[in-house]
Amino acid sequence: MSVLTHAFEFVRQTRRAAVPATLLAALAAQTACAAQAPDRPGPDAVYRDASQPIEARVEDLLARMTIEEKVAQMIGIWQNKSEIQTPAGDFSAERASENYPNGLGQISRPYDRQGVEAGTTAAGANAGVFNRNERETVDYINAAQRWAIEETRLGIPLLFHEEALHGYVAPNATSFPQSIGLASTWDTALLEDVFNIASREMRLRGVHLTLAPIVDVARDPRWGRIEETYGEDPYLVSELGIAAVRGFQGDDLPLADERVFVTLKHMTGHGQPESGMNIGPAQISERELREIFLTPFERLVEEMPVMQIMASYNEIDGVPSHANRWLLTDVLRDEWGYQGLVVSDYFAIRELISRHGLYDNIEDAAIRALDAGVDVELPHGDGFLSLPHMVADGRVSEEQIDTVVRRILRLKFLTGVWEAPYANAEAAEAGTATEDAIALARTAAQRAMVLLENRDETLPLDPDAIGTLAVIGTHAVDTPIGGYSDQPRHVVSILEGFQNASGEAFDVVYSEGVRLTESREWAADAVDLIDPAVNADLIAAAVETARESDVILLVLGENEQLSREAWADSHLGDRADLQLVGQQLDLAREIFALGKPTVVVLLNGRPLAVNFLAENADALIEGWYLGQETGNAVADLVLGEVSPSGHLPVTMPRSVGQLPVFYNHKPSARRGYLFDEEAPLYPFGYGLSYTQFDYSEPRLVEETIAVGDSAFVEVDVTNSGDRAGADVVQMYVRDDNATVTRPVLQLSGFERISLEPGETRTVRLEIAPRSMALWDLDMERVVEPGSFTVSVGSDSSDLQSVTLTVADD
Repeated sequence: MSVLTHAFEFVRQTRRAAVPATLLAALAAQTACAAQAPDRPGPDAVYRDASQPIEARVEDLLARMTIEEKVAQMIGIWQNKSEIQTPAGDFSAERASENYPNGLGQISRPYDRQGVEAGTTAAGANAGVFNRNERETVDYINAAQRWAIEETRLGIPLLFHEEALHGYVAPNATSFPQSIGLASTWDTALLEDVFNIASREMRLRGVHLTLAPIVDVARDPRWGRIEETYGEDPYLVSELGIAAVRGFQGDDLPLADERVFVTLKHMTGHGQPESGMNIGPAQISERELREIFLTPFERLVEEMPVMQIMASYNEIDGVPSHANRWLLTDVLRDEWGYQGLVVSDYFAIRELISRHGLYDNIEDAAIRALDAGVDVELPHGDGFLSLPHMVADGRVSEEQIDTVVRRILRLKFLTGVWEAPYANAEAAEAGTATEDAIALARTAAQRAMVLLENRDETLPLDPDAIGTLAVIGTHAVDTPIGGYSDQPRHVVSILEGFQNASGEAFDVVYSEGVRLTESREWAADAVDLIDPAVNADLIAAAVETARESDVILLVLGENEQLSREAWADSHLGDRADLQLVGQQLDLAREIFALGKPTVVVLLNGRPLAVNFLAENADALIEGWYLGQETGNAVADLVLGEVSPSGHLPVTMPRSVGQLPVFYNHKPSARRGYLFDEEAPLYPFGYGLSYTQFDYSEPRLVEETIAVGDSAFVEVDVTNSGDRAGADVVQMYVRDDNATVTRPVLQLSGFERISLEPGETRTVRLEIAPRSMALWDLDMERVVEPGSFTVSVGSDSSDLQSVTLTVADD
């Protein structure tokens, strides 16, 4: 499909858009203009000289570019990859030159087979679709780079972006716990290591950009994308986001070898949509935006060399983020000093027409997005294709285009792609899913699990005392690993994990128990639940298996279809309730009625209202999605090879009627309900261990400080049990009296510590000025003098406090 034909196809698909004759004329003229362009610069051009400063290279290259070549850098290509490849999916320089004579900025998701006649795929696992492996991806990328460098006039190399929320989304790549599971570790060093592995596996295949991490603060568990986030607290999200960025791209620029640039997502308010539905309006005030949702973005822009941010689909106060100049320019660039790129979320400029109803044509939508601060249109060009003729008509200035293209070229020079444009297939194969990566995936899965209940010290199980272990649950074999995943080389199921661990000590038997959905295919639109009659037979069989066993491990929860991104009206993933789907509670009731020791493991993407399980299970483990080492990690924890150390990054509600239920609420909230409890099922920060940690009363290094100074609090933590273990020391701050209302608690520091039995450690945590600041009545960030309650403990409900005084200068 040519560029011109693609424009016609877009108009047909959106239906509401009128066909501007000027757009068609401009697209037809684009090829002719390129044919008349100046000659190809020689090897002595400044922009080709790696010894020159990057700014000099950028300005030299920009001065040589036609308007068509500039705009080509502002778009990618994805669903229309048939324009640059053969029907079999091989890159075609001939087709690329025919349809994109002025080059391209980037190619979206080179690992996938979009545009192949045999079928297409979304990001994530599709049943029956096998995306490009290491060698195939390298061959595709190298062929595309060779075309861009050797067959376009200026030889500007391409960028390639991929997904990597919990590991590189590509065949054979290492799969770590889903983001919400990584957040449960509260382990910044671990996240840095995880994303260093992901960046290595990506860069070895020739990829330069990742569409991660998500630093949305997520405060509605009905939202299907909560699994992709680091939870409900802005401080925790910020700290883990900084660790992820450091893992992906390091602290310094230009990028080092085996590093990729991040894309912070999604700016902003995406994590608390109206009705819990994906891309719903974010009914959030400016003060709350600044104190909660903008905080991670601001901190990462200030503290890390972030070069790319993605705008969010949702609207705030009637203005979609892709059309919000206040958000993307006034705040992001003018207030924070951000110098990098803003990229559109997939099809979001189109959705200013089709979803938000702001315009009836793509040109107006493109101008609004560009004026708001969007620099690059992903996944491919719809609106930005028409920018050359809009410059000619005076609707867009060439200075606007130049400002954007400077940013793009600077990013390309900073990647190092000019000097090292090609990947090596042998290195990519050797560097994927290595022993260290698999070991790290197992460690991450061990630390991601949160022990919620452990009655009478049921766990850890003594292998020599088990006898026969019944593993029950369909996902004990068919292991869910969450959205934005592909197919790792091997996923260890829970059944396999216990078979590996049992040795001669105990027997392991299995029964399916309850089947949830007909398919686990994340990208499929339809979600079909299993016929209850089918599950009735499976439950009966499982009960008989359990009856003949000594100990039961019951695997319940969700799969990739039951908690996922709702990216279209026909592809839903949000929930109106938080109960277990299907007949899982029926199974649990019958298993508990047997009176045998029963350990329940939850594999799921969102906090669930598991009141019945909490009341009846002998032990309850929140596992989230644990990645490719699921089974080995669960066995390690249940059998006591490791002690649980995860803590909840979100509050777990008792019912959907409690929502919103986040911990850092205002004093006037949470008064109580008739006939129900106000307290959540499990509080933010909660997590048990196999040992006991005792906390001393906290003490301030200085009880009074001046406005603008930091304070420090110390606490002694003792492992008073008989096993080694790790805990997360958490510090919360409250402004006791202020000119605007303040949260009852606000996480302001934490440290993960490991202690041997009997060991005591003094932990010192900093109370930074930002932790005491608020946005006042004039919408200025200030620290107001007065008293602050500083609380320390192992979760947000188990705290001891001390009072800090902040004095006027």
